[in-house]
Amino acid sequence: MRLSDLIDESCLVPELQATDRNGVIRELIQALADRGHIPKEHAETVARAAISRENQGSTGFGKGVAVPHVKHESLKKMAATIGRSSHGVDFAALDRAPVYTVVMLLSPSSAPEDHLAAMERVFRYLQRENFRRFLRQADSSKAMMDLIREADDSHGDS
Repeated sequence: MRLSDLIDESCLVPELQATDRNGVIRELIQALADRGHIPKEHAETVARAAISRENQGSTGFGKGVAVPHVKHESLKKMAATIGRSSHGVDFAALDRAPVYTVVMLLSPSSAPEDHLAAMERVFRYLQRENFRRFLRQADSSKAMMDLIREADDSHGDS
C-alpha cells in the first residue's frame, strides 16, 4: 500500500486555517468532502466521529505530529490527507508539544484490515525524522505530495 494512492494532492492543506484540534479535524475532512472523497452530506457526521475518537485518546503521538483517524459506515473507500500548521495546534499530544503536521485517515467500517495497514504505513513514515522535518517545511501541496511519493518510492515494499 502506497500512501500516495490514498492521498489526492488537491486535498492537501499546506497551511491550516484552524487553530484548535476540532477545527483542524473539520478542515481536513471538509477538504476531502469538497473534492468528492467523502459524501458532502456526511462530512459533519464523519467529523463528529473523528472528534469522538480523538476524545477517547489523543492521536498526537509526539514530535509535532497527530494522526486522527476514524472508520465510518458512510465511506466507500479509504481517503487520507495532510494538513500543516506553521503555528502549531494543541492536540494534547503525548509529549505535550504543539502539533504541526496532521495526517487524517478515513476508512470504511467494512475494511478494518486496510485501515490498519494504512495506519502502519503512516506511522512508519512518521518515525523518520527527515520525513517529519521536510513535511513540516513543505509550503505547498506539490511539495507535500512530492515528499510522500519520494517516501513511497524509497520504501520499496509497496
